[in-house]
Amino acid sequence: MMYSQSEIHEECGVFGVIAAKPADVAGISYYGLYALQHRGQESCGIVVNDDGVFASHKDMGLVSEVFSEDVLSRLPAGTMAVAHARYGTTGGTNRNNCQPIEVNHQKGRMALAHNGNLSNAAELRNALELSGAIFHTTSDTETIAYIITKERLQASSIEEALSRAMHTLDGAYSLVLMSPQKLICARDPYGFRPLCYGKTPDGMYVVASEDCAIRAVGGEVIRDVEPGEILVFSKNGVESRREHCNKKDKKLCIFEYIYFARPDSVIDGVCVHDARILAGRILAKAHPVKADIVIGVPDSGLDAALGFSEASGIPYGIGLLKNKYIGRTFISPGDRLDKVKIKLAAIESAVRGKRVVLIDDSIVRGTTSGRIVNLLRQAGAKEIHMRISSPPFLHPCYYGTDIDSREHLIACKYTTEQISQIIGADSLGYLPVESLHHLIGSHGFCSACFDGNYPTRIPEDTRKDRFEQRLSDVKK
Repeated sequence: MMYSQSEIHEECGVFGVIAAKPADVAGISYYGLYALQHRGQESCGIVVNDDGVFASHKDMGLVSEVFSEDVLSRLPAGTMAVAHARYGTTGGTNRNNCQPIEVNHQKGRMALAHNGNLSNAAELRNALELSGAIFHTTSDTETIAYIITKERLQASSIEEALSRAMHTLDGAYSLVLMSPQKLICARDPYGFRPLCYGKTPDGMYVVASEDCAIRAVGGEVIRDVEPGEILVFSKNGVESRREHCNKKDKKLCIFEYIYFARPDSVIDGVCVHDARILAGRILAKAHPVKADIVIGVPDSGLDAALGFSEASGIPYGIGLLKNKYIGRTFISPGDRLDKVKIKLAAIESAVRGKRVVLIDDSIVRGTTSGRIVNLLRQAGAKEIHMRISSPPFLHPCYYGTDIDSREHLIACKYTTEQISQIIGADSLGYLPVESLHHLIGSHGFCSACFDGNYPTRIPEDTRKDRFEQRLSDVKK
């Protein structure tokens, strides 16, 4: 996938599996990561536990690129595995930041995969460094690993160490970790990021960021991990620890439903596809327009476009085609070609001479939106009315969404009418922020990037590269 600073990205996808006897847990993890590829396309990794001996492979690239048949064949059979697909919101793009992170300590070994961002990562890391800790990565995940390891030296078990660490961690974290004997998962007390578990027909327990990954490996979904809950999988079965549950108001990221999650996923009882259909229906009522066709920007705009069509009575059509074969190995030819034209193509027969309603999930800087509008103009669209299935981005996110500064957000600089002119649309309408709760039928979500209501204290240093910058300053 081609990345642009005009696009929104999410932190990661995590996956874990435990079996009663040695099995191809690496192969199962591979298919689980494949189903979670949409959550992270920068790097990926798998760590296998073979009777307490860890074997791993991690690298930059898509799952299919990193894990060839030859690589998978070299990973041993085992009783457990943890896996991770990454797009980094904190920490640089390099192999050192690939996950899962592996730790050797006095009481054994641990492998850890993390989805989310800590809002107190900088102060925790400062304290650890002053106590003598040496960091090898620039991600939040290593900070979490250090704190759990530090607690493990005094705690009676790895799950007790994790529970103690959760008193210190603040912000978003859905974790899957593996010790020589146990597979453990946990979700932060706010429940910012999704996490669920299930069971395969042959008795393996599977943990994943989204239930689509559980179904992809043939498992049956049992339930979501509750905010603050710790689940311990071992030879004794499944144990739920709930000492951190109900300590905070639930704040699941609403953007999971708008963009991040796969449409076939069900998160905390709400189907993502249904939430996006509803967003489109709300848009049609909030910003009606006379038009001939409704189209969506693939892929996350398609469901909302269908909802807009249903509510407005304007026919739904396919006006943009996505090139599905562009991966991270795609080499951009500099500024000679428009990346949007390589990634998307307009279907002229569908839009020529027509008044088009164009549905997308968000506008960040407006660059990509402008290029898509221009693409439709060149294809002969008579009018283009853009509708966005989220409210305007007005605030940075500190919990795992790649928005680290107001200066990168076009809605912070211009009015809706001005943005419409900048991107070349005939009109522009956003999903009303007050309607967000209708998407999931409750108010238990975080919408801080839209309304500025942060559930946690705002970090002092919010730069994505804050740890790399600190290393650079030290070298000077």
